[in-house]
Amino acid sequence: MVNDKMVDDYVSLDEQWGAHNYHPLPIVISRAQGSRVVDITGKHYIDILAGYSALNFGHRHPELVSAAIRQLERVTLTARAFHHDQFGAFCKELAELTGTEMVLPMNSGAEAVESAIKVGRKWAYEIKGIPEGSAEIVVAGGNFHGRTTTIVSFSTDDAARQGFGPFTPGFKTVPFGDGEKLASAVNANTAAILLEPIQGEAGVILPPDGYLATVRRICDENNVLLIADEVQSGLARTGRLLACDHWGVKADLYALGKALGGGILPLSAVIGRRDVLGVLRPGDHGSTFGGNPLACAVGRAVVRLLRTGEFQARAEKFGAHLQERARSLVGQGIVQTTGIGLWAALRLAPDGPSARTVSERLLNHGVLHKEISRDTLRIAPPLVITEVELDLALDAIAKVLSEA
Repeated sequence: MVNDKMVDDYVSLDEQWGAHNYHPLPIVISRAQGSRVVDITGKHYIDILAGYSALNFGHRHPELVSAAIRQLERVTLTARAFHHDQFGAFCKELAELTGTEMVLPMNSGAEAVESAIKVGRKWAYEIKGIPEGSAEIVVAGGNFHGRTTTIVSFSTDDAARQGFGPFTPGFKTVPFGDGEKLASAVNANTAAILLEPIQGEAGVILPPDGYLATVRRICDENNVLLIADEVQSGLARTGRLLACDHWGVKADLYALGKALGGGILPLSAVIGRRDVLGVLRPGDHGSTFGGNPLACAVGRAVVRLLRTGEFQARAEKFGAHLQERARSLVGQGIVQTTGIGLWAALRLAPDGPSARTVSERLLNHGVLHKEISRDTLRIAPPLVITEVELDLALDAIAKVLSEA
């Protein structure tokens, strides 16, 4: 029988031997299925974090697990030194699903963004004709694109930057949602505009009406690439396949990740125009595990699930319920809510408990949650969650806030 000391032992082991780049809640998970997880004591929880949207299809979706097992029994890794029988099919199927022309598979979301930056610069030099070493990329304040050295170079989050310089040059930062300042930042050396269509880590911030269309127009008028980071927002989270679809805007390149690996293994991709991704030649870029047979097999299963439209429909239907319930909490310890689909942020009243405290107290109510910041709760459950489970989780949040 598991007791509190055994839980403490697991936590102590992590803290002694693992680098302290995360601050986990005091729970040790041992099993999971769908939108539920079980800790080592046998206690059940409703998951409303979904691995930061990596688990859009829930824990251990049977079709994804089956695809992984079938491939595990055949071949897992060849390296891109050779062709394998899953790569081309995965690229074709993902491109057809998203209405794009070429796919560059990678592993993590940050790796996809880094790859898109490299491709955008190379396109600028070879196709647009920007002088070598002069390419600039315009980004938005409040962004979150990952934590590599290049990416934190243009982060506006001090915690992400402090102690990690010197930083990579070549980026201009303008406020998210301000079309005029964006236009003024673009010049003859601008290669690309890199944006999250919806800023996730900033608090599920939606763009102002007409903003993404303005970004697209600025790009077209100046021969600049639009790179959309849909690592969190893409693949049905918002009720559409891609978040850009809500505003009828098409990017030149998209960075995908998280849910693309089905919550089973890391898989990301840069997808987009053939004439842009086509600037890459052998030796320009690579990844030992990028596009490996196991990842491609799981990715193909993810594409099959998305092709049905079921998960987009669930995110839209239950997302409407989530947004309505979230708004009903305003004035009850919540001062503001933002969100779309099954993705919401709840900002806490300044005189109430911190978001970390709320997350810790939710464990006692059987809800697995992790805050975005000190004053913001994030709700991003697996898209397989039921309305009953969603209500139970929101009821628990309301109860924790009422007890504060």
